[in-house]
Amino acid sequence: MFKRYIQYLLASKNEHAIHSPFVFELYTRIIKAKEAKSEQFRLIESLRKRLLKDTTVIEITDFGAGSKIYNSNLREIRQIAQGAEKPSKFGKLLFRLIQHFKPKTIFDLGTSLGMTTLYEAKANANAQVITFEGCPTTAKIAQDNFNALNAKNIEIVVGNLDETLQSEIQKIEQLDFAFFDANHRYEPTVKYFEICLQKATESSLFIFDDIHWSEEMQDAWHYIKAHPQVMITIDLFFIGLVFFRKNQPKQDYILRF
Repeated sequence: MFKRYIQYLLASKNEHAIHSPFVFELYTRIIKAKEAKSEQFRLIESLRKRLLKDTTVIEITDFGAGSKIYNSNLREIRQIAQGAEKPSKFGKLLFRLIQHFKPKTIFDLGTSLGMTTLYEAKANANAQVITFEGCPTTAKIAQDNFNALNAKNIEIVVGNLDETLQSEIQKIEQLDFAFFDANHRYEPTVKYFEICLQKATESSLFIFDDIHWSEEMQDAWHYIKAHPQVMITIDLFFIGLVFFRKNQPKQDYILRF
């Protein structure tokens, strides 16, 4: 990861290298926006602090690529909060993106304890947020967290994503926003992308987590960038943004965040 990050720093650019008005505005006004104080942010981060101190041990069900740190399926909740949850910097970015694009239907592939899901749900209370979690024990904790913050626009789908995603995609008319943070391997990532692509529109935004986490994830990211329906990608190293805007030339950006 360190070597990949150095390569990213050497290749990444800032707003001066952006020629697309759409990407320039998105980068300067949304991605690089100064953090605004928000009561919603305070509540979510207060919840995170509590979880980071929780020594309760649970047994997790993991259908994904597993952990690079832990060999056992027994975890303290604080370990999950520290390792599986995205830092607040990225939760707040998702919040800003959702406030900007105003998606009505959001898929969150990989609930964990629900911190990222809460940022998504609180960004647009009128959106339908469907979040997918393989582990029933983790899903119950996430639901408790949603209840604690009165996030009523979230629905958790529990089970193996290989089985649940296809059935859920058939229930919606279109998918406006999707965050992919589930199985960090090549084949599942590409499979989930292709399934969600069935209901993507020209205005949809897909975001992929940990695109440089492994060789498999980098290969999956290259596949997604090369897909004929994908027109614009933005590589922020830890996450990648994917747009389907047909009126723009195909462009790939590596930008500093």
